[in-house]
Amino acid sequence: MHWVYYFGRVLIRIIVFFFAGWKVKGRENLPAQGPVLVVSNHLHIADPPIVAASIKLRTVFMAKEDLWHKRWTRFWVENFGAFPVERGSFNREAIRLSKEWLNKGVSVIIFPEGERSKTGKLKTAYSGAALIAMHTGVPILPVSISGTDKLKPLWRCLFHRARITVTIGQPFNPPSPDGKLTKEQRALLTDDIMLKIAGLLPPEYRGVYGKEKTAHRESR
Repeated sequence: MHWVYYFGRVLIRIIVFFFAGWKVKGRENLPAQGPVLVVSNHLHIADPPIVAASIKLRTVFMAKEDLWHKRWTRFWVENFGAFPVERGSFNREAIRLSKEWLNKGVSVIIFPEGERSKTGKLKTAYSGAALIAMHTGVPILPVSISGTDKLKPLWRCLFHRARITVTIGQPFNPPSPDGKLTKEQRALLTDDIMLKIAGLLPPEYRGVYGKEKTAHRESR
């Protein structure tokens, strides 16, 4: 990995330590080694590096392709361990790159909603994470992040520190596909992924994956 990868993780820990209250729960659920497919909710532009810095595994993550348009931002995000994805979607290239990294033993961080939630509540997720998991068979590690939606510019954080919590859930294995993956199989696993993330979040963050979704899923 590039020196920016290691420098960036140390820098993120320092910044979050001084400018926010940062807590990581569920470290005992983190596998000793990867690869795993890390799935998380998404509230703020700071989520990817914070989640990456919270997990003691070699990781890369998807980031919006806009960051690759300028050489300066591309240098930092690419060498920090990111690869591009079209905003609000999972394109084939992003899925292919995810598989490549997982095959190399590097864990991949994905935000199944595809973009940040403007309300802080979970939105309906895309099926890209489920597709990758079922094709590769790697364990899925659900993670939640809360509090980053309260982050303010750094100078204001000195006076109003956000309380950020990253919670690591128990890994689980995706079902083995029996022949060609069906739309229903992808939808069921996507629901399972998001409900596990929702279970790690405070109720006010669960959005469309709250009690009604859980009850509907259990009745199927």
